[in-house]
Amino acid sequence: MSFTRRSALKLTAAGAAAPMILKASDALASSGTVKVFAWQDYVQPNIIEAFEAETGIQLELTTYGSNDEAESTVRANGGKGFDVVFPSITNSGGYVDDSGDSFFAPIPAAVNTENVITSFVRDSAGLGGVFKGEQILLPFDWGTEGVTYNSASMPIEGQVSYGDLWADAAKGKAAFRQKSVIMGTGLYLDAIGAVPSNRMLDVYKSEDDARRVWGEVTKWILERKDNFGAFWNNATEATAAFKEAGSIIGQTWDTTGLLLNRENSDYLYRAPKEGIVTWLDSFGILKGAENPEQAVAFMNFMLKPETGGMFANNTGYNSAVAGAAEFASPEFKAQFNEVYTPDVLGNMWWWQADTPFFAPVRNEFVEIITNA
Repeated sequence: MSFTRRSALKLTAAGAAAPMILKASDALASSGTVKVFAWQDYVQPNIIEAFEAETGIQLELTTYGSNDEAESTVRANGGKGFDVVFPSITNSGGYVDDSGDSFFAPIPAAVNTENVITSFVRDSAGLGGVFKGEQILLPFDWGTEGVTYNSASMPIEGQVSYGDLWADAAKGKAAFRQKSVIMGTGLYLDAIGAVPSNRMLDVYKSEDDARRVWGEVTKWILERKDNFGAFWNNATEATAAFKEAGSIIGQTWDTTGLLLNRENSDYLYRAPKEGIVTWLDSFGILKGAENPEQAVAFMNFMLKPETGGMFANNTGYNSAVAGAAEFASPEFKAQFNEVYTPDVLGNMWWWQADTPFFAPVRNEFVEIITNA
C-alpha cells in the first residue's frame, strides 16, 4: 500500500519443529544483532526496548516511507544488508531478482507461523506470500474499508451491505472514495447477480474484463447519483463528510468509523456481508540475511500476542497475530472484538497485486463518477 494511506491513518511454515530463539544465549551462531528494514512507524522504541531486554539481541533499525523505496533499496543492495523486511504482501513481486528468484527465503520452520490468524495465512498464498510453492512472507498487520453509518439517523437491521449506500434513506448523504466505491458496489452487484465479476477479481484478470465490470458498475452508480453526499480521499475528508457535510453512511477506512464511534456511539463501523475490503502487510527474512537466527528470534517476538497488542496501541493498525487485541488498550480491544468477529475474519476481501492495466483503467471510471 502507499505511504499516503499510512499518513492518513496516522491522523487519527511448515516443517519439523525447532526451538524458538528468545534468549541471547541461544543466538550463538552470529553477531547478536538483527538488522530490520521496516515502515517508519512499525518498530517503535518500546518494541525495540522490549525485544532487546528479552533476547539480548541488538536491533539495528532502518525505516522507509513507501514500498517503492523499500524495493529499490533491497534491489540496489542485491538482497543484502538487512535481515528482516516488511513489504506490503501484494508487492512481493517487486522483490524478484533478474534471475527470477525472490530475495526472500522460505519462512524457517522455527518461526511460529501458527501464531498468525489462520485465515490470513491461507489467503496470503494468493496475494504474494507464497513463491514457487513456499511461504516466503507472513501476514503482519492489516486494515480495512467497510461501512460507517449513523445508527440513529439510518438504522440498519442485520448485517450491513455495500448496497446500503444506495438506499433511499441515504439520498444526498452517502460518502465514499470513488476508487473504492466501485469495488465495494461491485462486490454488492456481484453478490446479487446484477454484475457478475467473480467477487471483483475479474478486474485484475484482463483490461477487457476490467472495462466490462467497472463500466457496468459505474453505470449502476450513476443511475443513483442522487445519493452522492461527499467524496473523500484522506482521513480528514472522510471524517468531515460525516461531521460537516451531513453524511449518514459511507464506505470508509476502519480508523474513520472507529474514531467517530469514540466521539459518538451512534456511529458504527461494520463489515459488509459481501466481505470487508482489506489491505495486508507482511514480513520475511532475506536470503542474504547475515543474522538468520536472530531474524527468527525477531519474527517470533513480533508474533507474540503481547507484542501484537503493543504494536496496535503504537500505530492503530490491526496485528495479524491471533489474540493480539486482548493485549491492546481496553478501548482498542472492545472495538476490535465488536467489529472483527470470527465470521468477519473468515470473509475478508483482499486488495490484490495491481496488474499493469488496473490503475489506468480504474482512473478512467473514477473520473466519470467524479464528474457526474
